[in-house]
Amino acid sequence: MALVESPPAPSAPSGTDLLARYQRWRPMAEPAFWIVLFALLAASNTWLVWVDMTRDGTPEPLWEPAVWEGSSHLVVLALLPAILAFERRFPLRILLLRRNLPLHLLATVAFSFVHILAMVALREIAYGIQGAHYAYDSGWLYLLYEYLKDVRTYFTLLVAVGFYRLWMLRWQGEARLLDAPDEGQPVEPVERPERFLVQKLGREFLLPAVEIEWIQAWGNYVNLRVRAHDYPLRATMTAIEQRLDPRRFVRVHRSYIVNLDYVLEIEPLDSGDARARMRDGATVPVSRRYRSELRKGAVAA
Repeated sequence: MALVESPPAPSAPSGTDLLARYQRWRPMAEPAFWIVLFALLAASNTWLVWVDMTRDGTPEPLWEPAVWEGSSHLVVLALLPAILAFERRFPLRILLLRRNLPLHLLATVAFSFVHILAMVALREIAYGIQGAHYAYDSGWLYLLYEYLKDVRTYFTLLVAVGFYRLWMLRWQGEARLLDAPDEGQPVEPVERPERFLVQKLGREFLLPAVEIEWIQAWGNYVNLRVRAHDYPLRATMTAIEQRLDPRRFVRVHRSYIVNLDYVLEIEPLDSGDARARMRDGATVPVSRRYRSELRKGAVAA
């Protein structure tokens, strides 16, 4: 495998750098994917339901199954950001499964309740526009049936997002600390590394620590932000903070560490917190607890 000094800069995408191109469109591409996917699922399910009713000799106007499927998929789509935010807060990782799985099972109850309530409301509105009446079966067996479907939907979404994240980790590159050599002295301090090893699509790159702009907590990982790329490193914020140069890296939030070389200004907020504006225009939250540390580090730098 090839070993080079640093990963190619994603800020200047070329015809062969598909990742850089995708990262530029990613904020729009991901929501667009879900919208298109749910629209296709609603349309295909509508057609299948209508065909089944026609075969059974109980045909209904096409708009009725369209309302049933459309309302259900629209509500799930609207709830998707909340599901993903909850999973980020309580990730379903192996080490956290025992603690977080019961929380997600409780979340499925809330998800199903909101889904059914909003879905029925939309259907009643649609039927009212058509001058018809929508009758929903509120029996406990039917509610249990709906709940079991919602549980399946909930965890299917999480599994799909999990596979997507794994692919993105492999595509973007995952960082790890350099191991000590089997023989001889290490070329740099192992306790305070000057470089990280990034594995990306079968290749390896050495990422200088001084090029890390900021670090963000993300579940069982921390993301190393370098030139608009996030390189996940399996570590806690406390562990990585102890292995970074305190003259350059400062903790500014329970979920963020910044490289002072990339901080342009500190903007105070009325709440007592602050924002650190970085060289690339991004902002990083600064909590009141860490504001003094950031000031001291900035003055010392």
